[in-house]
Amino acid sequence: MNELLKKTAAEQSKALKNKEISAVELTQAAFERIDELDEKLGTFNSLTKETALNTAKKVDEKIANGEELPLLAGIPLALKDNMNLVGSKTTASSKILENFVSPFNATITQKLLDNLVPIVGKANLDEFAMGSSNENSAFRKVRNPWNLNKVPGGSSGGSAASVAACEATLALGSDTGGSIRLPASFCGIVGMKPTYGRVSRYGLIAFASSLDQIGPFTRSVEDAANLLEVISGHDPKDSTSLNLPVEHYAAGLANDIKGKKVGVIKELISEGLTEDVSKAMEKAIETYKNLGCEIVEISLPRLKYSIGIYYILATAECSSNLARFDGVKYGYRTPDAKNLMEMYTKTRAEGFGPEVKRRIMLGTYALSSGYYDAYYKKAQQMRALVTEDFKKAFEQVDILISPTCPNTAFELGAKASDPLAMYLTDIATISANLAGIPGISIPAGFDRDGMPIGLQILAPQLQETKLFNMSYQFEQAHDYWKQLPNI
Repeated sequence: MNELLKKTAAEQSKALKNKEISAVELTQAAFERIDELDEKLGTFNSLTKETALNTAKKVDEKIANGEELPLLAGIPLALKDNMNLVGSKTTASSKILENFVSPFNATITQKLLDNLVPIVGKANLDEFAMGSSNENSAFRKVRNPWNLNKVPGGSSGGSAASVAACEATLALGSDTGGSIRLPASFCGIVGMKPTYGRVSRYGLIAFASSLDQIGPFTRSVEDAANLLEVISGHDPKDSTSLNLPVEHYAAGLANDIKGKKVGVIKELISEGLTEDVSKAMEKAIETYKNLGCEIVEISLPRLKYSIGIYYILATAECSSNLARFDGVKYGYRTPDAKNLMEMYTKTRAEGFGPEVKRRIMLGTYALSSGYYDAYYKKAQQMRALVTEDFKKAFEQVDILISPTCPNTAFELGAKASDPLAMYLTDIATISANLAGIPGISIPAGFDRDGMPIGLQILAPQLQETKLFNMSYQFEQAHDYWKQLPNI
C-alpha cells in the first residue's frame, strides 16, 4: 500500500502542495487499494473512476499554476450510496433502485466537486440506511477491517470501513439514529453528526426527514472539522436548512479546555456496558480530568424512552418517504402484474428487503386512523421532553460524554434474528437525533480482542466548534486514532 494512504487528509494536502505526490497518483493509489481489498470487505457498491480522476487532474493543474487550492482538494472520498452524484448509480443498497442512475447532484456532492474532492465511489450501506450492522444491504454484507468476521456497524458501514481500511481518506455518511457514530466506533475512526439543518439534505435519499443528517468520517478530528466546513451551509433547496454562516471549525481545535465542565451521562454508564467499554469510559473521564476539566454526573431521566420514540417516529416517516418507490416513475418494476394494484404490491414485495418492510409496516400502523394519537402524536410529545432534558443538562455543562455503544463490534449474523437486540445497539446515539444536537464518536481504546471502542461526545445545537475542540484535546492525549487495522 502507498504509505501516503495511511496519512490524514491534512498530511496528504501538505504532500500535494509540496509536490511529493500528484492528486492523480494519490487517487490512483486509492483505487489500487480498493481493488486489493474490496472483495474481502464489501465496502463499495460502485466506483466512479472517471469522475475522481478528472477532479484530480484539475487539482494538479492548479498546483502546476501555483494557484490556491480549496480545502481538501485532491483528497480521495467515498460517498454513501444514498447521495446523488450525476451519472452514477444511486441504489441505497436496495434492489428497488439497483439500476437507478442519478440525474442530478446532491448539494453536498456539488460542494465536494466545487472543492475539487475526488469522489472514488459509492459506499455500501444497510438498505435505505435502515440497520445497525450493515448486514441489510441487498447486494452484500460489509465486513469490519479490524476483524473480517465482525460487523462494521450501520447503516454507513461501507463509508466507515473504507476510511478505516485506507481505501479512502474521507467519507460521508448519513446519521438518522447513530448511523455515522456507531460505525465510526466499531471501525476505530472519527464519525460526526452535525446539528440538524447544518448540512443540506437535498439529494439525500430520505429515510426519516426530521432525523436524517449528513456528516463526515475521517481518521482525525481535524479532518472531520475541515470536511464539515466544506459540506455545511444554507441551501434554498432544503426547507430545513439553517440560514447561518459557516464557521471555520478547525480554528478552535487547539484552544485550552481547562475549567470546562464535562457531563457524564449517568443512564449510559450505569448498566449494560461490557467490561472493556466500561474501563475505556473510566479512562476517558480520567483523561478529561488530567486536561483540567471538571467532571459532573448528569442525569437525562427520559433518555430511556428514546428507542421507543425513535422507532415510532422514524418508521412513520420512512413509511411516507418510501411510498414513492411504487414501480411507476423510477426504480424496479415487477415484470408480471395484471393490474395497477398488483403492480404496486408485487414491485414493493420484490424490491424491498425484510428490514425495510418491517419498518414500513410499523410506521404505517403508527400513522393509521385510530392509532395516530396513541403512537405518533405521543412520540412527538415525548421527543420534546427528551430535547428538554438536554437543554437542562447543557445549562450545567459544556459537553456530555458516554460510550458510543455499550459493546464493540459483534460477529456477523449474531443479532440478525433478533431485531430488538439490534435496535438496542443504538441506545446511546438515538437521543442526539431526536434533539437535533451535534455528536461525534472518536477512538477511545480497544477491547481484549483488539476491537475499537468509541467515545461519544455531544454538544448543544450549533456548538460544533466546541465539540471539535473538546474532541481534539482528547484525541491528542492518546494515540488510539493513529492505529490502523492489519487486514
